[in-house]
Amino acid sequence: MEIIYNILEVILPFEFMEYTFMKNAFLAILLVSPVFAIIGTMIVNKKMAFFSDALGHSALTGIAIGMLLGMTNINISMIIFAIIFAILLNFIKNKTTYGADTIISVFSSIAIALGLVILAQSGNFNKYSNYLVGDILSISETEIIYLFIAFILTFVFWYYLFNKINAVSLNTTLAKSKGINVKLMENIFAVLIAIMVMISIRWVGILLINSLIILPAASSRNISLNMRSYHLIAILIALFSGICGLVISYYTNIPTGPMIVIISGIIYFITFGLKKMLIKR
Repeated sequence: MEIIYNILEVILPFEFMEYTFMKNAFLAILLVSPVFAIIGTMIVNKKMAFFSDALGHSALTGIAIGMLLGMTNINISMIIFAIIFAILLNFIKNKTTYGADTIISVFSSIAIALGLVILAQSGNFNKYSNYLVGDILSISETEIIYLFIAFILTFVFWYYLFNKINAVSLNTTLAKSKGINVKLMENIFAVLIAIMVMISIRWVGILLINSLIILPAASSRNISLNMRSYHLIAILIALFSGICGLVISYYTNIPTGPMIVIISGIIYFITFGLKKMLIKR
């Protein structure tokens, strides 16, 4: 890591890069932003924005269960619970005649309420309240390595399975006729979202993680001309928002996560305006 730190100091000779916690946060943003952008484009395509939000809310229940079981690593309990939660949500969504948004809202409400009840009754809510807004400045070198592994796995998944996931999102009947196992693809994608959300939730925050996943993709969709530009622009917007949010938060003493979301939101409205202008022409 020392070599990477030295490279960052040469490339970015700014005051804030003198601090190790800022270097770690900068590296985390370089890894998390593209992953969120890629996952976000697929989530937006499949109209699953509520799904990732529900997974974020389920983190509290995962924390509570891990605490009740006496687990030393709460992240493991969060990931296991989120995977089960995602697969169960997919299963019930496919078995019911209700709209998907209704089922997801039900699951989301129950998950966050159950987590809050368990943590409040045990007197541990304050201990884990930082998970609500996150703190990317607290990320460690070891956790950056985990993010790097997740970064590689996400892009491998995108490279090999994106076309199948995209086919399922466009037309499930057509996807089945092409020999694609629709349920398997949906479950694999749900598990990927669950793992990435849970890995990042401590630094991004339960209340903000869905915004960071959806906003870059939604902004890119406003102005992209094809699928390739859709993904590329989403990654660029996510990186720009993340880096600017980190730097501005350093100088203004505003939490990094909310600042990144604000910048992403501003970019969304700018691209929305550009889209309206292009349509009029």
